[in-house]
Amino acid sequence: MHVLVTGAAGMIGRKLLERLARDGGLNGTSIDKLTLTDIVPPQAPKGLTANIHLKTADLAAPGIAEDLVKDRPDVIFHLAAIPSGGSETDFEAGYRANLDGTRGLLEAIRKTGDGYRPKVIYTSSIAVYGGPFPPSIPDDFILAPLTSYGAHKVICETLLADYNRRGFLDGVGVRLCGITVRPGKPNLAASGFYSAIIREPLAGHEAILPVGDNVTNTHASPRAAAGFLVHAASLTPQQLGPRINITMPGVCCTIGEQIAALRRVAGDRVAARIRREPDEFIIRIVGGWPRRFENTRARELGFTAETSFDEIIRVHIEDDLGGTFAS
Repeated sequence: MHVLVTGAAGMIGRKLLERLARDGGLNGTSIDKLTLTDIVPPQAPKGLTANIHLKTADLAAPGIAEDLVKDRPDVIFHLAAIPSGGSETDFEAGYRANLDGTRGLLEAIRKTGDGYRPKVIYTSSIAVYGGPFPPSIPDDFILAPLTSYGAHKVICETLLADYNRRGFLDGVGVRLCGITVRPGKPNLAASGFYSAIIREPLAGHEAILPVGDNVTNTHASPRAAAGFLVHAASLTPQQLGPRINITMPGVCCTIGEQIAALRRVAGDRVAARIRREPDEFIIRIVGGWPRRFENTRARELGFTAETSFDEIIRVHIEDDLGGTFAS
């Protein structure tokens, strides 16, 4: 099997590669060739015995997508994107990376022709939704994004579904909720504080909380996100039907409940490292996001996530901190 991962140097890309290495392949099938690409140099995963090709490139640049699919990868994980905060502050860069790059990839697949129909797993976002929101968002709720990033994802979901319908590819759109706790340095995502208020205190550092304690969101761990992608690759067109873009499950809680979970897991001293400093830009973006989801289709199709925020924190400690933290 030949697997291509775009955005492979990003956090979710790295977690996916760790999962593939741990599993020794993808859903029981060995990976003979692995192509990894990103705008910054990707790194080969340790422990995966495959012919690994690393490519540093801008997916939206002419000829790049065609080069990536010329060897006809069987499975493509398309993760490359500029996140929400970056898309909102740089309009042109957001559309170039998120829309032009995706359209270029889909077109390269289509033009390959000769019966080529790869499995394409696309990472979308709950930013596709817009208010006013019901108490719990059903699977068929209207897509009406309130940010440029959300608009990019709606457009790309529509493209994916149409290329799927026309038989050019076998697609699955994985709508991610808030992926928490993200390891490493903060990125340009407006949601970055959700991870920072857990990650930084556990590392012994102060964290800034730019929104109020009553702000609510749905979260899943990076480990769960990698699991979503792997499971999506196992689903058949018959299982999916025509609605191939699916909202993933997670744990719905308020910021206050996140902090309470941190206090339970790590103690009062760790939780006290959070400092409140309101940021109107972040408040405005986050205020337009949905909060709770029914996730009926995802659960019926076998997608699973954590069941409590305490569990999400423990996953971070286990996976990224070696089982210890700064108490």
